[in-house]
Amino acid sequence: MGRVVVTEFVSLDGVAEAPGGEDFKYPNWSFEFDRGEEGERFKLDEALGAEALLLGRRTYEGFAAAWPQYEGELAEKYNGMPKFVVSSTLTDPEWNNTRVLSGGLVEEVTRLKDEVDGDISVPGSIRLVRGLLEHDLVDELHLMTFPVLLGTGRRLFGETSDKSTWKPTESITVGDGVLITILQRAR
Repeated sequence: MGRVVVTEFVSLDGVAEAPGGEDFKYPNWSFEFDRGEEGERFKLDEALGAEALLLGRRTYEGFAAAWPQYEGELAEKYNGMPKFVVSSTLTDPEWNNTRVLSGGLVEEVTRLKDEVDGDISVPGSIRLVRGLLEHDLVDELHLMTFPVLLGTGRRLFGETSDKSTWKPTESITVGDGVLITILQRAR
């Protein structure tokens, strides 16, 4: 049985928009902070431990444009692993091992959790993450919180129709005061 693990870079005020992208008021804002060796190791271990990627279309397009040109352990992992894109507009993904999920979110992700044995990593993909949270499909949150208030941008958490409870399982500070928090869904 697969577990949906959301992994996000967020500011203190909850902004998750374009932490490494340029199409934003504060381009590459997360790169202003050193995550330190421990933070880099956490992100690498997290990615290498995943069995599949679940992405929204925009995040998929950014990853698909970047990762095929990189080399190394992480690039090999991302380029070779199964990738699933939730999209009603993408029809012919070019990045290898990619399948488009165009049906209902709950049905598609429930089926995916039955198919994949291990962690299904969801990086970025704010709109998708909000839908997954709304439908109680997220098993674990990995938040890397950077010590900055951006004041503008798309926030990770939006309104939901009901509350949900989360259990913190790990919390460490790395590098330039970057807080890594792992929370599991309390059932």
